[in-house]
Amino acid sequence: MDPLQTHITYLKGVGPNRAQLLQSALGIKTYQDLLHFFPHRYVDRSQFYKINALPNNSVEVQVTGTLIDWELIPQKRGKRLVAYLEDDTGTLELVWFRGHKWVAQQFKRGAAYVVFGRLNWFNRKASMPHPELELLETFQQGPKIVLKGIYPSTEELVNKGVSQKVIGKMLRNLLDTVGDAFKETLSPQLLSNLGLISRSDALREVHLPTSQNALAKALHRLKFEEFFFIQLQLLKKKLHHKQKFKGFVFDTVGTTFNNFYKNSLPFPLTGAQKRVIKEIRRDMGTGMQMNRLLQGDVGAGKTIVALMTILIAIDNGFQACLMAPTEILAQQHYQALKELLASTSLEVGLLTGSVKKRERQPLLEALQSGELHLLIGTHALLEDAVVFHNLGVAIIDEQHRFGVAQRAKLWKKNTRPPHVLVMTATPIPRTLAMSVYGDLDSSVIDELPPGRKPVKTVHRFDNNRLKVFQFLREEIKKGRQVYIVYPLIQESAKMDYKDLMDGYESIARDFPQPNYQISIVHGQMRPEDKALEMERFVQGKTQIMVATTVIEVGVNIPNASVMVIESAERFGLSQLHQLRGRVGRGNDQSYCILMSGAKLSEEAKTRLHTMVRTNDGFEIAEVDLKLRGPGDLMGTQQSGVLQLKIADLVKDQKLLQLARSWAQQLLKEDPDFQQPDNAPIRNAYAALGGYKNIWNYIS
Repeated sequence: MDPLQTHITYLKGVGPNRAQLLQSALGIKTYQDLLHFFPHRYVDRSQFYKINALPNNSVEVQVTGTLIDWELIPQKRGKRLVAYLEDDTGTLELVWFRGHKWVAQQFKRGAAYVVFGRLNWFNRKASMPHPELELLETFQQGPKIVLKGIYPSTEELVNKGVSQKVIGKMLRNLLDTVGDAFKETLSPQLLSNLGLISRSDALREVHLPTSQNALAKALHRLKFEEFFFIQLQLLKKKLHHKQKFKGFVFDTVGTTFNNFYKNSLPFPLTGAQKRVIKEIRRDMGTGMQMNRLLQGDVGAGKTIVALMTILIAIDNGFQACLMAPTEILAQQHYQALKELLASTSLEVGLLTGSVKKRERQPLLEALQSGELHLLIGTHALLEDAVVFHNLGVAIIDEQHRFGVAQRAKLWKKNTRPPHVLVMTATPIPRTLAMSVYGDLDSSVIDELPPGRKPVKTVHRFDNNRLKVFQFLREEIKKGRQVYIVYPLIQESAKMDYKDLMDGYESIARDFPQPNYQISIVHGQMRPEDKALEMERFVQGKTQIMVATTVIEVGVNIPNASVMVIESAERFGLSQLHQLRGRVGRGNDQSYCILMSGAKLSEEAKTRLHTMVRTNDGFEIAEVDLKLRGPGDLMGTQQSGVLQLKIADLVKDQKLLQLARSWAQQLLKEDPDFQQPDNAPIRNAYAALGGYKNIWNYIS
């Protein structure tokens, strides 16, 4: 048995209670888990400060001195333990708010100590809450630590005595126990070509660095390895998928496609749209199942590309479906595609949760018999009762809103999996696309249709509201329409509803009837009421739409030229960008006005400034990735999103690209890792069989 698979209970200094704690708080069960529990930063432990020369800010410092006394001091809630450390320049207070009894038992009056912790300044006086404390004599006998790793922790661990010092000790015991049990995972060719240190050296240095230079080499090696195996899994899965899943061969571009292209296209295709359609046609003609991600900024014309893909399937005697995350978006796709296909004899159906049973039955029968060519809908398409005659292509819009299991259901509706096109108007940063969608072929529509004017974006504070309202009146006078959007935060639905209703009332006062008509849409309305209000706005019967973020995706009203986003500081960047995309769909100049309070965090300032500065969705996505990190960016629905242990998608982009290119080269030369030199990679890859930390099950 691999010694690294030993249960953590058996490590010196752990035991059953601590093992249970490590497992529940940090997910550490085995020696290997602890070994791959990496520090998230390092502090310099080579420097000692005199008490009168402590830096005047909240930094971590190391001090040596004599413990002269301690006392328990009552406070509003409970007591605090204060100890006094003295050197030849002054006295420093050490403070504990919990664990008094356990801490005080360690004290020796008059003994010399080394203390390490973060300074806290109050009234120009420094103190150190919950420091690490070690007798000077013990410290001098222990290993010399230049750089000390600081590990992720929780309050529960600290309260139960598992301090940074204890974690450090566990890791030293572990490294002593396992000796050289670290198997190399990379080939000699990779190690020499990239100048990487051995895995064994890297793991020792990352936990117990001997110098800054040695630590840098260790981090480089381990980050490369992490990215390399993730890319290997994704690329191998893509390769396997192409070999295993035979797709329907769509080798005909027939009369429906050609007639529509020549006679019914509402506007000429852009160069980017033509390029993407060619890529899709090539995919669907190979006999392999297409598995393609289509990215395009808001308004780039993804729907037309989706329609051309659907027409290829229909020309080859197959059906198609388009699945959208919300009823509003599904209905919008249905209206738009039905209108575009009005000159053809194609049958298009709509299936959502609110379609009544009496309408549903004939629809399902037409689908099963093959009379229905295209079915558009929401999650309702996944129901068992929905049976296709021969589904040839499935298109998923805003695919990040669908879970893996939901998508898998769609593929099982056929003897052979349909071709798959997943679309998103939320631009994905290149590094994230490489890591989370690395098993998909990717297309990007990177130009907007001609004649589209970029939306002008401005940031206004609440005290400018009267001027903003005056501007809205001028736009409405020109015959334009306006959106006013309020934030929606699930946890506080009542508060949001109140915000929305308060806002609606003040807008109704400033824009009184009969001169102005106002629609209102929010998540607590019944679907039919929501649809009615949307319809009034679409028909131009109302000039102002007051809404929560239900209109974020897909609502297409060319006459709406102004988007006002209230409390814009409460929105994420991609949400702001999506909302802005609701205007600028006609030929008139459009505007996005970001309203906020005067007090803004640094992050909120960055978000608002980015929105004002650029309309480029990919640039916005890069800023968003830096601000929020990959987990947040992918959203909670993609449970199990890339959980990187040591690498960082934002800071280590070049390393990710390097790892992907080496993984591609290896799979080209030796796809099954059969060459003797690649044995370490083969063994490591096989061991990853149970590793499901990558969200990559698109199909």
